[in-house]
Amino acid sequence: MTTQSSELPDRINIVIPLFNDWQALSLLLERIRAVVDPALVSRLAFLIVDDCSATNYETLPQGIGQSLSVLRLYRNVGHQKAIALGLSHLASLPDQYPAIVMDSDGEDRPEDIPTLVQTGAAHPGRVVFAHRSKRHEGLVFRVFYEVYKTVFRILTGKVITFGNFSLIPARQLRKLAHVSEIWNNYPGGVIRSRLPYTAVPLERGRRLAGESKMNFVSLVLHGLSAVSVLMDTTAVRLALFCVIMAGAASLGIGVVLALKFFTNTSVPGWTSYLVSSFLIVILQAFLISLLLVFIVLSYRTQPQFIPARQFGDFVERVEEVY
Repeated sequence: MTTQSSELPDRINIVIPLFNDWQALSLLLERIRAVVDPALVSRLAFLIVDDCSATNYETLPQGIGQSLSVLRLYRNVGHQKAIALGLSHLASLPDQYPAIVMDSDGEDRPEDIPTLVQTGAAHPGRVVFAHRSKRHEGLVFRVFYEVYKTVFRILTGKVITFGNFSLIPARQLRKLAHVSEIWNNYPGGVIRSRLPYTAVPLERGRRLAGESKMNFVSLVLHGLSAVSVLMDTTAVRLALFCVIMAGAASLGIGVVLALKFFTNTSVPGWTSYLVSSFLIVILQAFLISLLLVFIVLSYRTQPQFIPARQFGDFVERVEEVY
């Protein structure tokens, strides 16, 4: 898919969070130069968010796009927070340009950058996500990923079929940097922000070098961080479930007592056992609902971390490579 040069913005920032994946980054940059139209490549400006890597690059490809900078962080904050810090740094600059978020390992394919740009031009003002139409991970990972999406939909009422690979319009960048929820989960933060967004189906690529750091534990933590972004909605849904369980338990008590006093089907001891069990369910539902109420109230009263205001506390320096 090609984009007319006249339709392209003067500059498109590429935010790439990275932790020790310098070899994959070098291959990614070379692949961008090889497969993306030169008219588009000439407008790209790369911002590598170094998440306090234990290693450093020896050499990086030169002359790809307008510039390449490395945002050095004081400490390791994790993938999602690194994205938030990179976007906040760009939002703090005087001139605002569209920004593309992509991973350093090559699983976000460079071939799809023009598609994001063209979709963004067709939907001005909307954040454009890459919806994964095809994945290459193992069967176990894909199964658990589907479980994660199902649980997310049940708990939040939202459907999430996309990850970090996305394009943010220039006029939405500063707004998004003031959304506290992107600190925990970038896609969930966009959903929570109520900024308009769309998704385009794109195939997920294969890692260019090294091994993936995403495992079962990482996937669970990622899922929990996504759900936590919509904590108030999740708490309300869980509270409603507790109310339904308490109602079902109360109905069960009524049925048990009716069988006890109005029929001849009673067995010695079973009535008191069932009534006690149903009462425990009601008590647990009440306590869980009460706990959820306090969690939501505490969440709403605590001061929120605003990445646009506090990102500077995490930034050691900005290193200009070229």
